[in-house]
Amino acid sequence: MNEFVVAATRSMRDYAALVTGHLTKFPSFASYAEIINGVNMLCTDRFADGEMEVSLARSVRGRDVVLFGSCARNEAGLSVEEAKIELYHAVDALKRSQARNIAVFEPFISCSRSDRTTRRNSVGLWMHFKTLANLGTSHIVTYQLHAKISQSMLDPVTCSIDDIPALTLLEKYLCDVYIRNFENLEKIVRPNWVFCSVDAGGEKFAYGFANAFGAPLVVAYKHRDYSRPNSIESINILSAEPLEGKVLWIVDDMVDTAGSVESLIRALAPHRPAEINVIVVHGVFSHPASERLSRLAEEGLLSRIVVTDTICPCTKTEKIPGLEVVPSAELSARIIRTLVANDSMSKLMRNFNAEIYLKSPNLFNQNSEKVSGISDMVK
Repeated sequence: MNEFVVAATRSMRDYAALVTGHLTKFPSFASYAEIINGVNMLCTDRFADGEMEVSLARSVRGRDVVLFGSCARNEAGLSVEEAKIELYHAVDALKRSQARNIAVFEPFISCSRSDRTTRRNSVGLWMHFKTLANLGTSHIVTYQLHAKISQSMLDPVTCSIDDIPALTLLEKYLCDVYIRNFENLEKIVRPNWVFCSVDAGGEKFAYGFANAFGAPLVVAYKHRDYSRPNSIESINILSAEPLEGKVLWIVDDMVDTAGSVESLIRALAPHRPAEINVIVVHGVFSHPASERLSRLAEEGLLSRIVVTDTICPCTKTEKIPGLEVVPSAELSARIIRTLVANDSMSKLMRNFNAEIYLKSPNLFNQNSEKVSGISDMVK
């Protein structure tokens, strides 16, 4: 096993500490407690004119480094620009300190939607990848990129990327908190649950959920008015069966301003479902998302919204009624264990099957006491 250090910029120190805590629970990593405990070794200083410098408080010579950083909303309250520049400085400092390999673990890559080019626009994701690779990053790890094609922006000769599906976290959460056993899956979920894509582009994403649980899929087609930014002219709902009395789960990779989600929920409401829920990987929650989601909840149109903690802290959005946050630190620790042991990532990429999972010992039973039972959702 390679000697390694887990480090973090100010944006993700608390999260990285949770990950290292999980790492030390693995038997083969118990003796690595001193090596991996480097979360606070990066020191960030400012010159009088505002320029930044990052330095290391310990040696990393000849060691592999897993560097956690976030350029989205973060626990330190840093702006997108400051968090991004600090991440770049941290990579440079580690490279100059002769770290053997540098893996940047960015759970949510905030510029992932800036992935298309026209004649006169910048491509933020390509710039981010290019900067990290040129500074010396050898590996990038993230959860659920906005588009799979984005991985092709990196030359694997210089920098590889692992885009880990976070769907499994959410699917297991539904099993442990709401479904609990195979009988409920067979008798309640499959006849009463429906998964819905937020738009045509998210159909494949939502299909993953529908296929995992053996439930129907609804596809929403948005018609935009491109003469006005962030505007939706109409939404068509394509469903093979009536939605009345069903439990709907709107599935997407992220919620930003919640404009699309609000429009979709209002389009679904006339179909008289039993309840409407939202389940997404990344809870970006830019303004005015909180207001929109809270208003939907107050009107009785939104029951719950489930997100992972890839964007920290989710406590900023505590005012959203029905918000449930699924932790990801344990999965991040397993990813690091796989990396440093040079094992295959394929086991972390497998499609989830609720039937198989519910017939085997659950891994996330600590969540099972959070609700009274699945029957409450379809009464």
